[in-house]
Amino acid sequence: MEGDDYGTNEHQDNDFPTVERSRLQEMLSLLGLEAYQGQKLSLQDSLQISFDSMKNWAPQVPKDLPWHFLRKLQVLNAEARNTTMVLDVPADARPAEKESQMEEEMIYWDPAEDIATDDIYSFSELPTPDTPVNPLDLLCALMLSSDSFLQQELILRMALCQFALPLVLPDSENHSHTFLLWALRSVVRTWWSQAPRGSGSFREDSVVLPRVPTFTFVRMDVSSNSKSQLLNAILSPGRRQWDCFWHRDLSLGTNPREIADGLVEISWFFPSGKEDMDMFLEPMAFLNLRGDIGSHWLQFKLLTEISSAVFILTDNISKKEYKLLYSMKESSTKFYFILSPYRGKRNTNLRFLNRLIPVLRMEHSHVLVKVSSTDSEGFVRRLRAIVGGVARAPCRRVSVEDMAHVARKLGLRVDEDCEECQKAKARMERITRRIKDVDAFRKDELRLQGEPWRKAAQAEKECCPPAWALDTPERPRAEMRRRVLELRMQQSGQEPAVAVQEFVAGLSSPSTGERQFFLRWMEWGLARLSPPRPRQPSESLLALRPKLCGAADLSEPLGVEHFLREMGQFYEAESCMVEAGRLPATQRRFAHFPGLAVELLLAGLPLELVDGGTLSVPIRWVTGLLKELHVRLDRRSRLVVLSTLGMPGTGKSTLLNTMFGLRFATGKSCSSRGAFMQLVTVAEGFSQDLGCDHILAIDSGGLIRGTSAGDRFELEVSLATLLMGLSNVTVVSLAETRDIPPAILHAFLRLEKTGHVPNCQFVYQNLRDAPAPSSRPPDRRQLQDSSGDLSRAATQMEKRVGGFRTLAGLAFCDPERQHIWHIPSLWHGNPPMAAVSLAYSEAIFELKRCLLENIRNGLSNQNKNIQQLIELLRRL
Repeated sequence: MEGDDYGTNEHQDNDFPTVERSRLQEMLSLLGLEAYQGQKLSLQDSLQISFDSMKNWAPQVPKDLPWHFLRKLQVLNAEARNTTMVLDVPADARPAEKESQMEEEMIYWDPAEDIATDDIYSFSELPTPDTPVNPLDLLCALMLSSDSFLQQELILRMALCQFALPLVLPDSENHSHTFLLWALRSVVRTWWSQAPRGSGSFREDSVVLPRVPTFTFVRMDVSSNSKSQLLNAILSPGRRQWDCFWHRDLSLGTNPREIADGLVEISWFFPSGKEDMDMFLEPMAFLNLRGDIGSHWLQFKLLTEISSAVFILTDNISKKEYKLLYSMKESSTKFYFILSPYRGKRNTNLRFLNRLIPVLRMEHSHVLVKVSSTDSEGFVRRLRAIVGGVARAPCRRVSVEDMAHVARKLGLRVDEDCEECQKAKARMERITRRIKDVDAFRKDELRLQGEPWRKAAQAEKECCPPAWALDTPERPRAEMRRRVLELRMQQSGQEPAVAVQEFVAGLSSPSTGERQFFLRWMEWGLARLSPPRPRQPSESLLALRPKLCGAADLSEPLGVEHFLREMGQFYEAESCMVEAGRLPATQRRFAHFPGLAVELLLAGLPLELVDGGTLSVPIRWVTGLLKELHVRLDRRSRLVVLSTLGMPGTGKSTLLNTMFGLRFATGKSCSSRGAFMQLVTVAEGFSQDLGCDHILAIDSGGLIRGTSAGDRFELEVSLATLLMGLSNVTVVSLAETRDIPPAILHAFLRLEKTGHVPNCQFVYQNLRDAPAPSSRPPDRRQLQDSSGDLSRAATQMEKRVGGFRTLAGLAFCDPERQHIWHIPSLWHGNPPMAAVSLAYSEAIFELKRCLLENIRNGLSNQNKNIQQLIELLRRL
């Protein structure tokens, strides 16, 4: 018997029966995703604002499920995996665009329809009104229908919800499985790292990089115990269990999986540094194979080669299972069995177990029996002790990158190995290899920034004062213009450095995919060059891009924005030379730079509007960007501008990211300065109703609390004035009701002189895990009293008493318009193992719905076209 080598064919998974292929096709057709098998669903497709964005609608038919999942996941809603469909809902609860589709689909659910019974895989039998599709099937179908960047976004947001993430994606239709390295690369975590000697510190990194002990749970044949429930119990602190892995006891957990068998999921434990909460002292990875190992041998072989220990759940060990596991006799992985005493054939199990113990080099203690559900807590404690013991002893430690190497050797496809991704990575490495010292690189190769740009920005401000500026004595404008031209000539005499030229070449690639891969690689490559900084564990859970910090350029981590800033300065200097007649327009070399940058904006990358180094607007560069944007958008250029202001760490960026699925940088121990803009597209069928074609979201750095009239304060007043003046709606994010930054008060006063009264939404965010205030009228009075006091102080500082109105009178025009919002705590639990709370997600959705309703009803001032936006920029 020992001579039999059963199950060693690595490619046996390729022999899919015909019915398996039809299952995938039928599932894609059922969900309305068959159209996305050639041209994949993109990130921009999923983020469009439509009728659905205004309603908290329930899915009516299977074709609604993918879009319902995407909408829920965008706002980090923990119920996104619920695929229950509701047919009997009022007509006004249905999205208008779904009405005709609903009429057609209702026929599908006709109970009088004859259902064929001769084909057990017939999808006419599978869907029922309340439980049509297993959530794991929905996830697999969506991942197979999405491009690399939407896959990455889905996984990032699933991680924020503390869902288990797909690691190996099965694809029976194409006879292949995909290892999702690229899709996981953007997930960043912060955890407590304990040094062998001395004190520990928080470490932040992508989850694909650290080498950690890895534990796999699989099922062989049948098991009365649930792998997923055991994993959830191991990962959940105390008695509060979080359903990280979807399991059989959830509302849809018993639905049969049609295409998700063979899926491998991954989740991690990360320590917080709190002894009473941490089950383990170091990060650990936990893997879960869906389906029986005999049917998914390739995945099982991968798991045995990357795991520190494999836990096999089964009720039966017969000759077939013995032969299957005998083929693993050369494996160095530790094997454990979890059995049930009430199922299977006890004597047969013992006979084959006794044979397997020496073959797999097991000890008798590696055979565990889960007695009953009443002993669950004790059994989980025992499992944790085993896992902790394996991790403390010398054991295999792998990163997700290491796992990908093993997957390649076994013949699995790795998503990161596509040609466009590898070419983009190689270009990034050519740039980052030139950066030995960040400060020296910025001084030597980003030469147009720093002091030259500061001087030019100051001279430009003096030459063209904004509309709200106080009356000043006439200055020698000609002399200032000469000074500006002189500084721009000095910049124009420089040549782009080699790294900048390589960066521009990356943006100039004719392949849209390669450009997007390049930008993502640049973000990660540059982030790894920066020295680590102190972090709090909750900071990076929502970090989509690293946040910049500091007042001076040289204290900021190097980022993509610095390369784009350099491009902007070359464009600015050249444009100034053309305006002054010093350079013929036909000899321009950098006129195409705005077009390259706008491609990034249209692809979903935030672009800098206000330079974070000088808190000034490079007006020619931004004007060039907006003009190019107007050309690209053609007739769809009606904009509503939505901006955020507030002190550092008040959740401004997180709020915008959650509402619209954006990628603004987040973090609170260190805030960026300046402002970034990102474009949100309105679906063509909804733009007429909403009254705009796009929403331009602008995220700003934190404003200081103090009222000292220093240079930085004046710059921040100018920033607040600019953003509020450009915006249809400004969201002011507050951590305390008395924390309105004085810069915002000054901005109100300055804009009042121009006749512009902004529409403001004040958002109080509960950042300290305390219950959010529930009584709205007292909080409104408190905020009004606070704003009145600060407004009077601001008036004295402005030295202009006449015509003053309090902030309350300006901002809180009508209590019924809901100008004050209370947002509950962001986290459910304690970071880094916390998930975004359902209450936070629901409150953000309601705020988004109200903002869109205000835009729709014209309560947020008139929409702007791009030309009007350019004029406002020049005036402000």
